[in-house]
Amino acid sequence: MKRVLIALLVLIVLAGAAGSFLIIRGAGHPYKGYEGAEQFVEVPAGASPNTIGRRLAAAGVVRDLATFRYALARSGQARRLKAGEYRFDRPMTPVEVIDMIARGAVYLRPITFREGLTIKQMAALYEQGGFGPASDFTRAATDVTLIADLDPDARDLEGYLFPDTYTLPRRTTAAEFISRMVANFRSVVTTDLIARARARGLSVRELVTLASIVEKETGRPDERSLVAAVYSNRLRIGMGLQCDPTVIYALERAGKYTGNLTREDLRFDSAYNTYRYAGLPPGPIAAPGRASLEATVAPAEVPYIYFVSRNDGSHAFAATLDEHNRNVFEYQVKPFRR
Repeated sequence: MKRVLIALLVLIVLAGAAGSFLIIRGAGHPYKGYEGAEQFVEVPAGASPNTIGRRLAAAGVVRDLATFRYALARSGQARRLKAGEYRFDRPMTPVEVIDMIARGAVYLRPITFREGLTIKQMAALYEQGGFGPASDFTRAATDVTLIADLDPDARDLEGYLFPDTYTLPRRTTAAEFISRMVANFRSVVTTDLIARARARGLSVRELVTLASIVEKETGRPDERSLVAAVYSNRLRIGMGLQCDPTVIYALERAGKYTGNLTREDLRFDSAYNTYRYAGLPPGPIAAPGRASLEATVAPAEVPYIYFVSRNDGSHAFAATLDEHNRNVFEYQVKPFRR
């Protein structure tokens, strides 16, 4: 009997040693037990290390819970594991997996909205990037409660979705994303900027509307304050803005823009058509960036009320109609007579 007990004890010790060897060996070797190119694992907030280990093992990211626990104990990072969704796309050692979660390297996807985009254009990019249907984005962009204190007349969030590069978790909803974009807008349109706008007689809505026009009329940093001056001067003397982008916006809203602006289009009846109606249009026509917002509250001190394209991305500015007509001939007529 004693020999049997000794034999059993030896077997138990050997089995334990073998198990420990496998665990130790496994902790230092990359492992991939899932099919496909990638695997996602959600680490809930407040989850215990054992819960995290079980999720990783069930997903095939680590070999088993015991291996994970050993590697975690060796790493000393048990208290540093962070919640979030993690993406795994290659064989990894448990130590590498633990390091990723301790660093909080959650899976985020970038999406960039450049300055001057409309809600409709943003929604299309949102869908193209695989974040969700464009209709979800457009619907979320009607939540005017997000901006009601700054613009009680807003009917949607046109102009208030700040252009930037955002990184989003996979399960971010359109409403959550829209809320974040508005929060970004608020971080740029500070109380100081609003005070400077009001000192120029502009409400927040008028500030964003005028800035959106400046944004659409030039992409050159050195021209923004000049373009802002032109439209500010026109507003001051009661002259029509006669801004092509406002007509394009009106046509796009009506589903009538073909990509080319014609003389007939300039007669299109819309409150956004600044060839037909004096003053600012009813609201923003795009999302202005920081530079255009700043230029709008600090336009250049120049007498210009006209400008025309030089066909190279820049513009020629003029204070009188005669000077403007000469610029038009120089840059829009003469080059095409050759």
